[in-house]
Amino acid sequence: MSRFSQPDPELTHRLSRRGMLGVAAGATAAALLGAAAPATAATGNATGPIGTASGTKGRGRPVLPPGRLGIQLYSLRDKVSTLGFGPVFAELERYGYDEVEFAGYTQGSAGPITLAQLKRLARDHGLNPIGSHVGYYSNDPNAYTFAQNLSKVIDDAQALGLKHIGTASGPFRYGSTVDAWKRAAADFNTYGAAAKARGMKFYQHNHSEEFSFATDNPKVRLYDILLKETDPDLVYLEMDIYWAYVGQFRFSKRPDGKPAPFEPLDYVLKRPDRYPLFHVKDGESDPSNPYGYNMTDVGDGDIDYQRFISAVTRLRGHRMAHHWQAEHDNPAESFTFARRSSAHLHSLREKC
Repeated sequence: MSRFSQPDPELTHRLSRRGMLGVAAGATAAALLGAAAPATAATGNATGPIGTASGTKGRGRPVLPPGRLGIQLYSLRDKVSTLGFGPVFAELERYGYDEVEFAGYTQGSAGPITLAQLKRLARDHGLNPIGSHVGYYSNDPNAYTFAQNLSKVIDDAQALGLKHIGTASGPFRYGSTVDAWKRAAADFNTYGAAAKARGMKFYQHNHSEEFSFATDNPKVRLYDILLKETDPDLVYLEMDIYWAYVGQFRFSKRPDGKPAPFEPLDYVLKRPDRYPLFHVKDGESDPSNPYGYNMTDVGDGDIDYQRFISAVTRLRGHRMAHHWQAEHDNPAESFTFARRSSAHLHSLREKC
């Protein structure tokens, strides 16, 4: 079902993502590996990931850098909650994924799992745990968020061996004014300093609302405040490319109707060091939709990933500097989404 059939898709997404966040303990890896086996996927071969035709499709250098394809596990939350991480990681290994980004550390009916077991499972399947999404703040003083439990969040990320720890929550804690976003930026600087002290990078993942305008100064784009007010040595960005293009569709005019166009790729090309991570999700253009797109599996939409990824990786010194995480908020069948997205991204070649 399309997320756009819901009255407020971004709010629904944020709430459902927060509901997945948490940490569990107990159980053994052996118990996890005894969970029900996932449905059989398309048959692979010995020389390349499933669906990639051994990486021979097309000519020219692969657009996707080797070892840099990941997946946001929120896209596979149904499989994680029923089968457990082990069977899911086994499928991702078969599909040619290199990395995983967490959206919680629990696995529902598959039983409890410790962070040490989770880290080992990922490594056993050749998957690098690259990052994790955690809530920004909550009214619950005991909530597992950066604002309420910063030390615990950082401890857990370090236990998993993560290089990045971040949030998919927007910087709206104090409102949508210029000063409100300056306050949120100060929070992020604090979290970034805590992460840096442990050898990690703190990051924020955008939705489209970050590209809207300050309510007290409609000439100022909120995302620009975030970039300006956060310390580039402490706070990084994970651009969700799909939501950035939704933001382009929604907010290329100021509230007074004056044009304010922007190109998401330009943000990255001007500040490539601030974007270690990306979310690769796709959408079919639909001007009748208030969000401008209908979300699809990667490769089925209109976002030109050959152009986008090539533009970033062609920058001097940036071929291997970024991590590309496939995602779909509500895939029709999550294993199918993961397999097809990997196949498409591996098939892309730079133009000769």
